Amino acid sequence: MAADIRIAEEPVTSPTAQHCLERYYSELRKRFEEGFDPGKSILHTLDEFAPPNGCFLVIYADGAPVACGGFTPLGADAAYLKRMWVAPEARGLGVGRKLLSALEEKAQSLGYRFARLETHKALAEAQRLYRSSGYTEVEPFNDELYAHHWFEKALNRA
Repeated sequence: MAADIRIAEEPVTSPTAQHCLERYYSELRKRFEEGFDPGKSILHTLDEFAPPNGCFLVIYADGAPVACGGFTPLGADAAYLKRMWVAPEARGLGVGRKLLSALEEKAQSLGYRFARLETHKALAEAQRLYRSSGYTEVEPFNDELYAHHWFEKALNRA
């Protein structure tokens, strides 16, 4: 892994966050057989990531942005994790697990009891990450157009 890993909470509107999201959207357009249009996703606006109930994180490796993701409220007790992405050049280095863990910790610190997310069938590596991180597959909790698998994890409160 890169020597200098830094996780920063940033506005989703920051140039760096937007750069990461554009790379993410571009990748999904290629990987999903039906393509990807963020305007058709259940998360229509990025405003939902704003504090105090939401959060957006960017991970930097040696100063370069290599991952992003955030959460929005889903009811009173669940954080809805969305837009998680790791740059291809940083995959296999534990960056995705660091991002997921940081999002869970932040959600827990805001009082959320559960983390929920969904993913597309083409993202097998994401499904493996979620399962190995303690997420269990649950019945659909929304009608996300691009989802085939829904997951939930109880956040432990110390």
